[in-house]
Amino acid sequence: MSNRFPMLIAAAAAAAALTGSVLVGIGHQGARAAELRSSAPPPAIDEPLAGTSGSETAILSGGCFWGMQLVFQHVKGVREVLAGYTGGAAQTATYEEVSSGTTGHAESIKIVFDPHVVSYGALLRIYFSVATDPTQLDHQGPDEGTQYRGEIWPMNDTQRHIAESYVRQLAAAHVFSAPIVTRIDNARPFYPAESYHQNFATVHPYNPYIMAFDAPKATALAKTFPALYLTHPTLAPASVASLR
Repeated sequence: MSNRFPMLIAAAAAAAALTGSVLVGIGHQGARAAELRSSAPPPAIDEPLAGTSGSETAILSGGCFWGMQLVFQHVKGVREVLAGYTGGAAQTATYEEVSSGTTGHAESIKIVFDPHVVSYGALLRIYFSVATDPTQLDHQGPDEGTQYRGEIWPMNDTQRHIAESYVRQLAAAHVFSAPIVTRIDNARPFYPAESYHQNFATVHPYNPYIMAFDAPKATALAKTFPALYLTHPTLAPASVASLR
């Protein structure tokens, strides 16, 4: 979410006060866009659910981390989702600096999941189907800049193989109407975002931005992947200060 957001809220709130229905209309358009997005097929190459033990970590970037966190907090098998920054240096991992688009960071999420319940490939399928638009370069929806780029950050060779194979599979099948521009790079250090960003979409469900651009993604998740949908989100810790 860019620093232009206060202006967006002010304009949307003013319009809502005048018409009483503008926000509903915006939310409907967002939901319709999410429904029309292609549902990606299952990855042909993936880890078997019973093939690993303990927990596994995935790091993904795909636009504003509020919506990304909201989607994956509603996925069964996900134990924790943190909003944060990755791709740049520790000293620039702050919202103010990342919003400048000059730090190399992308707004990202760190997902800790149970590989007995949900696979890495399944998370990528959700990512491409409802969490982000992989055809948008250096922006998502109303948010523009390299900090909103789509990027997958594999933690190991297995994750890289799954991600690269899946992107080739989707491209060959022409699942999307435009080329996939999502990048794949080896994982860099992940820095949790400030505490006020964690669980933002859940804590502020009537925020105009959340209603228009993020809530429709969670709705699309429930409709597209009902077997993996978790009604009550798995929330991040109330404070992540100790993790920074």
